[in-house]
Amino acid sequence: MSASMLATFAKPMHPEGRRFVAIFAAVTLVLFLISDLLGWIGVLLTVWCYYFFRDPERVPPDRPDLVLSPADGIVSQVGPAVPPAELGLPDMPLTRISVFMSVFNCHINRAPVAGSVSKVAYRPGKFFNASLDKASDDNERNSVTLTLPDGRSLAVVQIAGLVARRILCFTAEGDTLEAGEQFGLIRFGSRLDVYLPEGVVPLVREGQTMVAGETMLADLAAEPAHAVG
Repeated sequence: MSASMLATFAKPMHPEGRRFVAIFAAVTLVLFLISDLLGWIGVLLTVWCYYFFRDPERVPPDRPDLVLSPADGIVSQVGPAVPPAELGLPDMPLTRISVFMSVFNCHINRAPVAGSVSKVAYRPGKFFNASLDKASDDNERNSVTLTLPDGRSLAVVQIAGLVARRILCFTAEGDTLEAGEQFGLIRFGSRLDVYLPEGVVPLVREGQTMVAGETMLADLAAEPAHAVG
């Protein structure tokens, strides 16, 4: 197999995945002692676990005024919504773009814009299917507010799903993130919401496929729209 083909299929793995792959591999060895069939099922699950924690390189567009997708997955919702109260943002609807990640998507979360982290707020909650609208209000979540260089704010919210039971956030208040930089990870199937600054128009529709750190959600430099809601 050539180096280019190997790089296509053998992606680096995020350090968070090492112990999980080790656990899956150990269980697989035990399964082989019981049954070859069970053992090979274990092999497939171990490969899936490695693939879940893959950490592919992403190259953001060379435009600082773009809002990028924070996650791989499918746009499940686009519309007005009030940001989580714990972020301290104005109690008014903003355009929210939701990206749903299945258990087959890469689950590393990336900053949608460059900015300083002005707020990080975790809130425990339930574990409804992340594709449902009520997941934004009721599920466990971790919210991050980024202050843009021009002073505007953009919020990105990590939301646990039906299977996801662990939200990881690698950033803290006072940090500075670059667009496309890793800031978190959610384990096993979940969703991210992006709340655009007031007047910013979304450039995606429900059903579109997103690539974290590369696919454009909105253009901050475009002419502002009327307030949402």
